[in-house]
Amino acid sequence: MSNKQHSKQNEDRRRAMLAVLRRRGIVSGTVLDAMAEVPRDLFVPEHLAELAYEDGALPIGDGQTISQPYIVALMTEAAELKPESRVLEVGTGSGYSTGVLSRIAGHVFSIERHDSLAIAARRRLADVGYLDNVSIVVGDGTLGLPEEAPFDAIIVAAAGPRVPEALKAQLALNGRLVMPVGSAAGFQQLNCIVREGETDFRTEVLAPVSFVPLIGAQGWQR
Repeated sequence: MSNKQHSKQNEDRRRAMLAVLRRRGIVSGTVLDAMAEVPRDLFVPEHLAELAYEDGALPIGDGQTISQPYIVALMTEAAELKPESRVLEVGTGSGYSTGVLSRIAGHVFSIERHDSLAIAARRRLADVGYLDNVSIVVGDGTLGLPEEAPFDAIIVAAAGPRVPEALKAQLALNGRLVMPVGSAAGFQQLNCIVREGETDFRTEVLAPVSFVPLIGAQGWQR
């Protein structure tokens, strides 16, 4: 297959992905535009590239996955990002969600506990020109980045037994924290926690989900 044919095939797959997102209820034009821009096929293992735009999760190594497009869109939409938003992402993974967030927010700080994934994600983001407003840090995502807080939005791409207190403390007033909570076995619900005051938080339940466990000092033990 020629490069031109390959490019056309990916464009068709991306349009089909966007149609699925709309059918499943994603209405934010900003989110859909970001999903249309970011080439998901460049953020998955090469042998899985033809599956990149299917609405399913894919393995990326180190026991981690790239979330299905619908979940990426749902979490991003729930965060209600603005062009000036400062976002903390816990779980860089392949860097795909980081790229989507970077197309909407002012700056994205992303924490990844696996060195190899962080290095690969940084390379992919650099290749597509998305590093200007992205900072990738290797560390314990359950502790956040207090030196960069507060954040207008925090998106956690792994499920914990509860929302880490460190992350709640780093959320700005009226900020939104989107995170799956539940068992490490994969039975979880996606929550959006809105900070309404110094100690007041409101929780919205978004959907049942299945994520890898959130490992760290305020998550599951290794």
